Amino acid sequence: MTTLLFLPAGTLGLRWCRIDQGAVRWGEGVPPDAGEAPVIVVPPADAVALHWAELPSRSPAQAIAAARLLVAEASATPIGELHVAVGDEGEVEGSAERPVAVVANAVIAQWLVDCAAIGIDPQHIVPAPLLLPRPDEGYVRGTIAGVGVARSRTTGFADEAPLADLVIGDTMQETLTARMVESALVAAAAAPVLDLRQGPFARRRRRIGIDWALVRRLALLGAAILLVTLAIDLVRIAKYSFGADALEARTEALGRTGLARGETVTDVDRQLAERLSAVRGPGLGFSTTVAAIYAAVRATPGTELTALDFQSNGSVRIGVGAARESLPTDLKRALEAAGFTVTAGTFQSANGRVTGEMTVSRP
Repeated sequence: MTTLLFLPAGTLGLRWCRIDQGAVRWGEGVPPDAGEAPVIVVPPADAVALHWAELPSRSPAQAIAAARLLVAEASATPIGELHVAVGDEGEVEGSAERPVAVVANAVIAQWLVDCAAIGIDPQHIVPAPLLLPRPDEGYVRGTIAGVGVARSRTTGFADEAPLADLVIGDTMQETLTARMVESALVAAAAAPVLDLRQGPFARRRRRIGIDWALVRRLALLGAAILLVTLAIDLVRIAKYSFGADALEARTEALGRTGLARGETVTDVDRQLAERLSAVRGPGLGFSTTVAAIYAAVRATPGTELTALDFQSNGSVRIGVGAARESLPTDLKRALEAAGFTVTAGTFQSANGRVTGEMTVSRP
């Protein structure tokens, strides 16, 4: 048993049609025992815009996405405010066009609120024109619950004079009798070609009990995912470990080339540090210290080096010649600014030159 509930249209209020084993019974107002049998809500024909388009049939999500793109191009209303539903009437004479229904989100939400107020949760919401059979050609017209409806293969609208006559014109048409309309309602109730209860307005299904088979499958799937994740981590750790060992072996082999030939290797890092210290000298080393001294001399015009002696403790004793009394002091300050400790000896003046010695060491 199925009940068709027709929403108010014009001056007409709620009307219903109950189908029980092919028998049709009509009534007005809220149908009796509405919550006990499946209810299909039928909004007025002028409340839903219908289109037909060739859409993908593999995935409902793909079909709806494509339909929303088409509707966005044809509608002045922002697509975010519209609800788009896609149906399927099957392929007819090589044409795979599918019906697309468009209605404002606020309107369909209000329909559901009104139905809930009278204790009805619609199983389907089917536009009125789609209750009529799809004609092979031309138009079919019929009166459903006191309201005229017309449709063709790719259109559906309210049969309101004189607009409907202007649309149909001289095209071939067929007017259905009351018995033919009831037969069409029985067929449409058994297999609706389009249901507006899709996407955000889909009917929520209530689960009774626990599907333990599904729970077991989900548990096995979760365990498999964890094992695969663990295996990936183990492989990554092993890869990093092998790579680190290979890099360490390569580093040690490269370090051996920097040691003296025939030297026994115990700790490559320490032995290389010792050899580097022996090569560059104690302290900061010969090269670093002398480079800093020459930089200070270049930065003090009028001074020159007359002697340079690198000591075993890493300090450097330098002989300095200058054109004026103040220049040795300027050179000393420049070396101290570079981070060295400078000890100046006694400077003497002779033949217009000032000469003396300084000891430059690491602080």
